[in-house]
Amino acid sequence: MEMKMEMIRELPNPDALKSLFPLSNEVKELKEKRDQQIEAIFKGEDKRLLLVIGPCSADREDAVLEYMERLAGLQEKVKDRLFFIPRVYTNKPRTKGTGYKGMLHQPDPSKGEDMLAGIIAIRQLHTDVAVKTGFTCAEEMLYPENHAYLSDLLSYVAVGARSVEDQQHRITASGIGIPAGMKNPTGGDLSVMMNAITAAQSPQKFVYRGWEVRTPGNPLAHAILRGYVDKFNNSMPNYHYEDLRHLYDIYSETKLANPAVIVDCNHANSGKRYNEQIRIARDVLYSCRCSSEVRSLVKGLMIESYLVDGNQAPGGGCYGQSITDPCLGWEKTEQLCLELAELVEM
Repeated sequence: MEMKMEMIRELPNPDALKSLFPLSNEVKELKEKRDQQIEAIFKGEDKRLLLVIGPCSADREDAVLEYMERLAGLQEKVKDRLFFIPRVYTNKPRTKGTGYKGMLHQPDPSKGEDMLAGIIAIRQLHTDVAVKTGFTCAEEMLYPENHAYLSDLLSYVAVGARSVEDQQHRITASGIGIPAGMKNPTGGDLSVMMNAITAAQSPQKFVYRGWEVRTPGNPLAHAILRGYVDKFNNSMPNYHYEDLRHLYDIYSETKLANPAVIVDCNHANSGKRYNEQIRIARDVLYSCRCSSEVRSLVKGLMIESYLVDGNQAPGGGCYGQSITDPCLGWEKTEQLCLELAELVEM
């Protein structure tokens, strides 16, 4: 039986899109410099703390750019201790497969899905952020084949809790050339996450966008602890000192390169209670002060923040407030970053 798929239109391949929307030499040099700085942090050569920070989902360019411009000003104040990798997440996973799936699907959340407009919009947004703020950003690699549309712009990729067991995600991460964070799965089994890191750090050969490809392996693949959900559907944290010590011990039993973890302060670690991110971030840095081994492992934090506290339904009308998971507003974000800069041990 034939597949029941309607072919709507053929989309441009990544090379074609990049040629239509090329980057300036200044942006290319910016990305190269930032990639080198981020690599030095993951290798322990630079002791600054990474903050992968920004909206849960990048829903509209004007509000995202205003947030990023504010973040650029804040980066200048804390640049000796913190290094920001802004979240510009334009692909939004949906547990049930329905609802708003991000700018890639709906560049205008008030209108229907338009994938051609979407791939153009996400490339334009990432380019505008780089040009106007000097940031190169982070994305979730929700669709491995779509990474190529932004591969010349991104400095960080996260593989989500529901994708981390998927072989295509793991082996694609082995060839992207930038840090790839592997989240623990929703059930919390750390062996799944560690297997994903091993796969991503290993050389691979596979099919990618119609080509047989070979990758060298990604030595900057690493862990992200984001909490988990127990069998009773309760959110369970895994950011505490004991969790970090346990992960350090697990890493010690492997031959993986550059042992590292980013702690996700939201999601199941906070139970999506966005204000708890403040306390969790402080707690992680206190754990780092208690153990040099934990400090060597913890390379950064992941924080969801936007212009306005909380969240709203799509079409809610509040400029700069998340239409997906709730986020810290700007005032709390600024205060937290200034505080974290004081707590980081260099």
